[in-house]
Amino acid sequence: MAGKVGGDDEYNSDINVTPMVDVMLVLLIIFMVVTPLLQQGVSVNLPREMISPDEDGDISKDTSVIIAIPDNSNFYIGKNQYPLTTLGEQIKTLMKDKAPDKRIVYIKSGIDVDYGRVVEAIDTIRKQDIDKIGLVADKKKDTKTAAAQ
Repeated sequence: MAGKVGGDDEYNSDINVTPMVDVMLVLLIIFMVVTPLLQQGVSVNLPREMISPDEDGDISKDTSVIIAIPDNSNFYIGKNQYPLTTLGEQIKTLMKDKAPDKRIVYIKSGIDVDYGRVVEAIDTIRKQDIDKIGLVADKKKDTKTAAAQ
């Protein structure tokens, strides 16, 4: 009397997907909660390639005031070096005879100069009641023009 109770001798080869679906749903919920927390700051779409606008003709004039910042410790107007403390006085002296619409100062900064040093120069210029400040950069060549040459 060795009877079989409740079943066959065959194995069930079907996959039980219920536990797998449960795990996937839990992972989905975790990722949905965590993803917004990983983003920091404001996302900004930066330009990839841009051709610079035409150069301002006033930059090449002898009467224009150009501050050159080749490194983090030196500020030049023309070929003369000035510390940041006296830079404002020199700019004020150079700008005193100019018309209000012609009072513009250009800044040329080296590629390795810290952003904070450029901001300090801008603050110094603005303290002299000069609101027009130009940042000078090398003009990027048009890729079509460069390929034709």
